[in-house]
Amino acid sequence: MSSNVDLNIRPGYDSVVTEIANYVTDFEINSDLALDTARNCLIDTLGCGLLALKFPACTKMLGPVVKGTSVPFGVRVPGTNFKLDPIKGAFDIGCMIRWLDYNDTWLAAEWGHPSDNLGAILAVTDFVSQQLVSNGEEPLTMRVVLESMIMTHEIQGILALKNSFNRVGLDHVVLVKVASTALATKLMGGTRDQIKDAVTQAWVDGQSLRTYRHAPNAGSRKSWAAGDATSRAVRLAMITLSGEMGYPSVLSAPKWGFEDVLFNEEQLSLPQDFGTYVMENILFKISFPAEFHAQTAVEAAVMLHPHIKDRLDDIKTIEVTTHESAIRIISKVGELNNPADRDHCLQYMIAIGLLKGDLVAEDYEDDVASDPKIDRLREKMIINEDKRYSVEYHEADKRSIANKLQIHFNDGTSSEEIEVEYPIGHKRRREEGIPVLEQKFKNNLEITFDSEKCDEIYNLCINQKDLENTSVLDFQKLFSLENNIF
Repeated sequence: MSSNVDLNIRPGYDSVVTEIANYVTDFEINSDLALDTARNCLIDTLGCGLLALKFPACTKMLGPVVKGTSVPFGVRVPGTNFKLDPIKGAFDIGCMIRWLDYNDTWLAAEWGHPSDNLGAILAVTDFVSQQLVSNGEEPLTMRVVLESMIMTHEIQGILALKNSFNRVGLDHVVLVKVASTALATKLMGGTRDQIKDAVTQAWVDGQSLRTYRHAPNAGSRKSWAAGDATSRAVRLAMITLSGEMGYPSVLSAPKWGFEDVLFNEEQLSLPQDFGTYVMENILFKISFPAEFHAQTAVEAAVMLHPHIKDRLDDIKTIEVTTHESAIRIISKVGELNNPADRDHCLQYMIAIGLLKGDLVAEDYEDDVASDPKIDRLREKMIINEDKRYSVEYHEADKRSIANKLQIHFNDGTSSEEIEVEYPIGHKRRREEGIPVLEQKFKNNLEITFDSEKCDEIYNLCINQKDLENTSVLDFQKLFSLENNIF
């Protein structure tokens, strides 16, 4: 055979694609822990979205592409009066829930926020439920939403365990797109083969670079990248359901496949079977709207605040001991140009904690950042890696996110070392963390709704059985401002 031709024999589906489709199609969720944790993820994620509506930089991204557009079976965007097509609805929900970087996180070889997938899940279940009702059928229930969240968490999280997309310059939202595409296709009635085809479309799609997350280009796209990924997922699912073909060896095809083109010719791996592991072990951001690798550093800084707040001019150095991932992602010096730049700067977040004894979303804005004391503290920080921290960050039975701070003064004295290995949102601190998470949700509800509506939503959302049995349409109506001008 001539060497100047390609062998055109269409292969079977890549195993990763097949396993995703089989999991989405066949797996039955029976874990009470996963379902309960999914409920907490849901309320925390929506609460963070409501909080984001206070920020014009977020709200300017929301609404129909063409002002005044109305669509049948319009998807409601929580906290607003918008009713949008499911693609833009997924974008808006995904955008607002991720804007402040304040909800759940997964840390492994790849990082990410599996709750990002809620943009696609809520948009599609709302859209499908309205169609079902119009045909005289029952709408989907919130149990379906929770199960879909568990599955998207699992797909994104298991793919992240050993596959480091950031090391080849790709953003983790590729996994949001893949997971959301699988579930959106299923929720809209796709068969196993259609789910496979749609997932291949997600892999073959152009993938986002991490440019907007790192110095010197850190910027606000990182706050809407998840919305972009979820909306693209819904679009790819709809294209596939129209009858469009898939690409079975999208990952493994020599020369032209994802692995050869974008993954340094390495094979994607699934180190364990899909189940409910990721949701059961998810990390919550409860105390601070800070990039997760800095959560324990800020907690330590807040603990040091009362001891150093009157000695700021006496500080010689601030010794920060952390793990390799934090150094690689968020340790930086130099000018910080915008809020998105600041909330991905370890030194900035520590400085705020030391100065104020707290860290809130408004602390990333220009008026706060103009305080010269912040940069003076940043300049005094020395960043060191503890190899044990870096190892235990990856260990399945630990998954710590450790940081340690110590302040050294000009007179030769030092503060005590403050070490925090597990943030309050870690599984090891669930008993301590969940009441704080519920209060955080209540506080975020009060931003948008009156006290009666807040109580109605809150009481439903903390009752597992009642929430699971609630229709998606009733749930979305609770969060909607349909009769208000947003």
